[in-house]
Amino acid sequence: MTTANDPQPIARSLKPVSPLIWAFRFLRWSTYLAALITLILLLHKTSPPPVQSSPQAAASAEQKLAQVEQSVSQGQKATLRLDATALNSYLASHLNLAQEAPPPSSTTPTAPQSSETAEKPGEPSAADIEQVRSSVRDVKVQMEGDQVHAYVVFDVHGKDMTLDLVGKLGTEDGYLKFVPVSGQIGALPIPQSTLESAVQRLMNSPENREKLKLPSDVADMHIENGQLVATYQ
Repeated sequence: MTTANDPQPIARSLKPVSPLIWAFRFLRWSTYLAALITLILLLHKTSPPPVQSSPQAAASAEQKLAQVEQSVSQGQKATLRLDATALNSYLASHLNLAQEAPPPSSTTPTAPQSSETAEKPGEPSAADIEQVRSSVRDVKVQMEGDQVHAYVVFDVHGKDMTLDLVGKLGTEDGYLKFVPVSGQIGALPIPQSTLESAVQRLMNSPENREKLKLPSDVADMHIENGQLVATYQ
């Protein structure tokens, strides 16, 4: 007996897919799509803030620093004020920024995160943000009111990425202190809890702690009316 015209095989081949399989397929492709969107946002370079720098402004900043140091050496109190142009010019002439992509980091195992501190998938981790400091290519600073906006370009395996940090600058127990308000890597916003954790790790690490120590004659440093204000005693 032939079964060529038997409808049963066709009916069996058209058996409905279970809702569980549909849910699994949806979850899998949603994960792929989320990962792709996250990667695109991370690699998207944001535009730098509209700041200017020039050799003349750098020389002016150097002159102001020399005048302050002279006043302090004579036992007088002094205040240094630098606008965005002077500060960016000074940083451009003094920061030793990476000119070449750093070699790939060795496979150093990272400590497992606890359930309380683990970041959600697709969010920049505190460890990722901490690695930014090793491959900085450019830094620009914008100051508005009492806040500072730091724009950093850094290299990750030959690919330039950007980090935007907005926060308040201050001092505490003779050390420079930065309180983050917002931040993003590329076009991807950094969750506030992750941002605060990363900044704390950067500022409290032994290798960075001494770099943040202020000279003994600097009593205070903060942003005021869009200017960097340093008080010497």
